[in-house]
Amino acid sequence: MKPAFEPGIAAASHDAPIVRVRNLTIGFRTRSEVKTVVSHLDLTIRAGECVALVGESGSGKSVTARALIGLNGARAELSAERFDIASRDARRLSEREWRRIRGREIGYVLQDALISLDPLCRVRSLLAEALGAQTKLRRSEIDARSIEILQSVGIPDAARRLTHYPHQLSGGLRQRVLIGTAIAGRPALLIADEPTTALDMTVQKQILELLHQRRAAGDALLLISHDLALVGQLADRVLVMKAGRVVEEGPAHEVLAAPNHPYTRLLLQAVPTVESRGYRLAAAEPARDDGTLPRVLSRMPLPEKHIDARSHVLSVESVSKRYGSRADAPLAVDDVSFTLAKGETLGIVGESGSGKTTVAKIVLGLVAPDIGRVLLDGEPWSAVPEARRRSRRPGLQLIAQDPYSSFDPRYTVGQIIAESLDAANVRGAERRRRVLQALDEVKLGAACIDRYPRELSGGQRQRVAIARAFAPNPALLVADEPVSALDVSIQAQVLDLLAELQAEHGTSMLFISHDLAVVHHVSDRIIVMKSGRVVESGPVATVFSAPAHPYTRTLLDALPELPEFDACYRRYGSGERDEQR
Repeated sequence: MKPAFEPGIAAASHDAPIVRVRNLTIGFRTRSEVKTVVSHLDLTIRAGECVALVGESGSGKSVTARALIGLNGARAELSAERFDIASRDARRLSEREWRRIRGREIGYVLQDALISLDPLCRVRSLLAEALGAQTKLRRSEIDARSIEILQSVGIPDAARRLTHYPHQLSGGLRQRVLIGTAIAGRPALLIADEPTTALDMTVQKQILELLHQRRAAGDALLLISHDLALVGQLADRVLVMKAGRVVEEGPAHEVLAAPNHPYTRLLLQAVPTVESRGYRLAAAEPARDDGTLPRVLSRMPLPEKHIDARSHVLSVESVSKRYGSRADAPLAVDDVSFTLAKGETLGIVGESGSGKTTVAKIVLGLVAPDIGRVLLDGEPWSAVPEARRRSRRPGLQLIAQDPYSSFDPRYTVGQIIAESLDAANVRGAERRRRVLQALDEVKLGAACIDRYPRELSGGQRQRVAIARAFAPNPALLVADEPVSALDVSIQAQVLDLLAELQAEHGTSMLFISHDLAVVHHVSDRIIVMKSGRVVESGPVATVFSAPAHPYTRTLLDALPELPEFDACYRRYGSGERDEQR
């Protein structure tokens, strides 16, 4: 049987680049005009090479990727001096010819596996469809080949997983199945659009190793990611995009270690590092388009938090939870205990299935523990009937990972925020005043009050979610992966905003994330979970610098490291950097 990582057909048979694009411009027709979203882009990708596109949301990365596979839609208008895909002039391809290229010569991995995989099909059917369309295997060979593919992307117990539906798999397993369907036809070019955004560190490392193997086998990779550390680990060349244009390009180690363009420097400054702890990630001034840096770019300190270690806002005592009625069903949470002081941030980390989200649901009172109890401000919470808990709910708020899914799409921004004030019995003029105050605090302003979620960007939606959470002045905030889907510059703004509001309101925060760098940046203490149990806990600096448990060390070893770029710039900003030189 053919090896899982044999070079793609086109890569093995052509010395020419897989992709050669010159002066590409992409626009979309509206009723009155054509809105240009990508301008004058040049891109070459050769066999065995990984090229990365980086930049914030709306910079044109995904539109460029979709153009390479002919999926920009009927409203798209594309022009280019040269647009060759696998030695074909893609400007002249019919839709039927594009369908022959997709899967066979270009594989496409989307960010959100849950909506990219057919929920009505088992994994066996998903892979059989990909294999049947792209290869000439007999039906009897498809299962064996499917198992081989699942094993190659790091899925354990592959034969059993063939019988599962996507909703029965964790986020990491779904993403690996999606990659498996993309590589089933052994394409010469694999386009990976944010392939690790929703994955924990250990799974991300496995996907990174898989992509390394694909490149080593001679396949070309186009990586789209806001994770600059991941880009530094995998990419040979980097193109930095801003507002549809490439503002900087070069070898990855050069661009990430010594960036020339101010926008690239601001992206790198927004990445949480050991040096960034206690300081704002977002720059005080925006990047300029004329190639010059603002004079003041040094890191500004975050507002000081006031932690009262004697006052426990939250106490979780020996909590256990098992899903299902069978006695041998695994424990989702197993004897977990911790406390959270007033004004403190406690980070919870662990891989998918470790019990993080179940702990959050127990704390929020959405799931009852089988054993143990939860106290809020020293009073029983988990054992109290919902009718009695209702009056206390305004003091306990949630920021979800996907704010769009947590909003009623029929509500305006003002109604979404005001909803959190209903349980607090805030009415009339005071209700509107609190809504406007919340919008001002998250730097959206009154102009957004009558807009709908669909009219907002991802970063703006997350700001609305934060405004909704802080509007009732909660004592405790549960933030469940609040920045995992955001690009690095918007993530920086949201993390700075959370720190400002937490310091201003004196709120305690339970911060759940798979991103260890983010957890290190925001947390005072940390607990590490594995298989439902807490395997390590302590001050964040201690756990990160001297981890005691082997699992913690495994997580930290999986954390990609950003290539060091000018330490003086990281610490002091461009002005002092230039003076020192």
